[in-house]
Amino acid sequence: MPLFPDSISSKLPNTGTSIFAVMTQLAREHDAINLSQGFPDFEVSPVLIELVAKHMRAGHNQYAPMPGLPALREAIAEKTLSLYDAEYDPELEITVTAGATQAIYAAISAFVRDEDEVIIFEPAYDSYIPAVKLNGGVPITCKLKGPDFHIDWDEVRRLVSSRTKMIIINSPHNPTGSILKKEDLLQLEKLVSNTGILILSDEVYEHIIFEGEQHESVCRYPGLAQRSLVTCSFGKTFHATGWKTGYCVAPSNLMKEFRKTHQFMVFCSNTPVQHALAEYLQKPDHYKGLGPFYQTKRDFFLKAVEASRFTFTPAAGTYFQLLSYKNISDDDEMAFAQRLTQEHKIAAVPTSSFYNNLHNNYLLRFCFAKSEQTLKKAADILCSI
Repeated sequence: MPLFPDSISSKLPNTGTSIFAVMTQLAREHDAINLSQGFPDFEVSPVLIELVAKHMRAGHNQYAPMPGLPALREAIAEKTLSLYDAEYDPELEITVTAGATQAIYAAISAFVRDEDEVIIFEPAYDSYIPAVKLNGGVPITCKLKGPDFHIDWDEVRRLVSSRTKMIIINSPHNPTGSILKKEDLLQLEKLVSNTGILILSDEVYEHIIFEGEQHESVCRYPGLAQRSLVTCSFGKTFHATGWKTGYCVAPSNLMKEFRKTHQFMVFCSNTPVQHALAEYLQKPDHYKGLGPFYQTKRDFFLKAVEASRFTFTPAAGTYFQLLSYKNISDDDEMAFAQRLTQEHKIAAVPTSSFYNNLHNNYLLRFCFAKSEQTLKKAADILCSI
């Protein structure tokens, strides 16, 4: 078939395939342990699986309402009230989405116009900057400060301009595993007070937080909640990333605009899964034990790599752990990640992929949402390097 003229202009000329897809493919090609992409290698709850099957058999296989199944939105409202003492109207302020990444894109698409500036903290989840660019916005990047990857709020203030439309935050943070503290949220609340700046808060790892720390959702802070769209993920919470089901909560004036874009992206998300989740959420213990569950896995993995030449600071949240290879190699992160996969049969993600411009910290991100058997096998390899 003849090709369309080469004069086609790309809207994302410097964007390639997602690093997660690249490293997962490389892991397959070299039969490597895949600790690059963030998905568990253990089973979803059999109870939840049976609930999905039950609702499929019951005939719940056609379109759900565009904002999501009412019963699920009500369950989300109850969950948010219980966790954060924040009230959201299920009818007007909650939308079920086809995963959190879709919710993030819909939120950016609904509000960002040509030349609007969006402040993004780097390293950043890889969908933020492309979504801003595709909608004509201008990403303004602010580097998190090491070694603990905290926000320098004085620097953020200097970056705010009359064209700042949105600030995107992510806690617990992918890829670093850092968390925002109460003081961070108070600083942000003060910063945006009496402005028209919106907050997009990516909270997909809200339940995966360690050492007894509290997740500081923007929902807890009225001055932030009134201007915030919050995205969450059932896939991360219930070990079912392939179901691509999440949600967004926001005040009704913001949600009205969010739904305008959402309806033309996917219209609705998976119907039997929504029915199953609405039923499953009646028992909150399904997510309240997630922090200790993953802290055990983090601690197992870190204990197992203690004897290696890799160094680390334990992640405060998420199911990702950064390991520094500075004592091992002078390679840049992508080169070292490729060599690790090809020669040692273990795949990780270079943190340089989470920056708009190449940035080398000698750090790789490893996913520990795996069985102990997988983690032990991976650690044995890392200790041999």
